[in-house]
Amino acid sequence: MRPRLERLVGELVKFGAVGALGFLVNVAIFNLCIHSFQLAPIRSGVISQVVAIGTNYLGNRYWTYRHIDKNRIHRETMLFFFFSGIGLVLENGILALSHYGLGYTSPLADNVAKNVIGLCLGTLFRFWAYRTWVFRVGQQQDGRTERAPQRDDADDADGDGADPGAGGPVPGSVSGGVSGSVSGGVSGSGAGRVEVGGLAAEEQREDRRQLLK
Repeated sequence: MRPRLERLVGELVKFGAVGALGFLVNVAIFNLCIHSFQLAPIRSGVISQVVAIGTNYLGNRYWTYRHIDKNRIHRETMLFFFFSGIGLVLENGILALSHYGLGYTSPLADNVAKNVIGLCLGTLFRFWAYRTWVFRVGQQQDGRTERAPQRDDADDADGDGADPGAGGPVPGSVSGGVSGSVSGGVSGSGAGRVEVGGLAAEEQREDRRQLLK
């Protein structure tokens, strides 16, 4: 959860930086069209928004989402401008409502309607649309989900999950089975009687004599 949150925060920071640059371009061209070229507010808003969309695409494609696969760049470009067009309609729709519907016709009111209210709503929509449909961030991250290292069953020959280095018998050493056979097979028993395989040597000789008779 935390790595995913960190990636999202980093993505938001980059997206915000690109959006801030697009905002400056948008505001500058919007006011240039209104005050210098005496264009209508809606026309000025559309022109400035189109230029800002181009700026945002370059910034997001080659910085914010540069790690995303570029094999489908044609489809990606079409979707980018499609959703940006929806954001343009949303942003300038707020301006049209304020300027023509509510009668707020001053330059300050137009800037507030377009570059504050409309821009905030448009930015939220574009961020969701870009990462969900255009650059497909969700699928890219799901394909790179980190997996915890799994224990190899071959390391546990007996299947009990015990650590071979934690108190178990060391391979190549004389363990309980080997030491038991040595002690049971060859052991000293007082008056020169040597047990071999659990039987006294004298009993073996007696058995041989019985067989030879």
